[in-house]
Amino acid sequence: MLESRPRKLLDQVRDAIRVKHYSYRTEKTYLYWIRRFILFHNKRHPSEMGTPEVTQFLTHLAVTEHVASTTQNQALNAIVFLYRFVLQQELVGVDAVRAKPSRSLPTVLTPEEVQRIIAHLYGVYKLVVQLLYGSGLRLSEGLQLRVKDIDFAQHQLVIRDTKGKESRVTMLPNRLIEPLQGHLQFVRRLHQQDLDRGPLVIPLL
Repeated sequence: MLESRPRKLLDQVRDAIRVKHYSYRTEKTYLYWIRRFILFHNKRHPSEMGTPEVTQFLTHLAVTEHVASTTQNQALNAIVFLYRFVLQQELVGVDAVRAKPSRSLPTVLTPEEVQRIIAHLYGVYKLVVQLLYGSGLRLSEGLQLRVKDIDFAQHQLVIRDTKGKESRVTMLPNRLIEPLQGHLQFVRRLHQQDLDRGPLVIPLL
C-alpha cells in the first residue's frame, strides 16, 4: 500500500489559516510573506531556521527595502503564524531593526470631490462606490454583501466577517434604497432567464 505524501508546507499554512477562519485577504498576505521569507534564505525549509533568520529577514525589509512599519509587522505576523501553528515552534527574541512609521497623511477627498467622481460612474460600479461612501464600508465588505445582509425596512446593512471577526450593523442611506432594489430586481430577472433556458449543454468533440 502506497503511503500518502506529506502535504506541502504552504498547503499546511493554508489549512491552518482556514481552520481559524481568517479572511482570504489575510491568507494571501501570509502566504506571500512566508514565500518571501523562504526565498530570502535560498529556499531553506523554515524548520531548519529560527529566530536569527527571522531577525535577518525583517531587518532586510527595514534597512534595504525601506518598507513601512505596518508592512514589516505583516511579515512578522505571517512568520510567527507559520512557526506557531504549523511548525509548532515559538520564536523567542526576535530583535530586528524596526521600520520607521509612515509620516505621510492620507488623502481625504471633500464631499464635492467624491460627488464629482461618482457622477462619472455608471451601473453596478456606481452603486458599489455609493455604498462604500454612504455606509462607511471597506471595499472587501462592499463586494461581499449578500441579499440577506440588506434590511430595507430598518435601513440597515449587516456586515459579516469583518476585520475584527465580528459582525456589525451600519446604516443604509435612504437615497440608495431605490437603486439597490432596482439592481436586485434586475439580477433576479437574469437569474430567472437562466433557469428558463435550462442547463447549458456542451457537445463533445
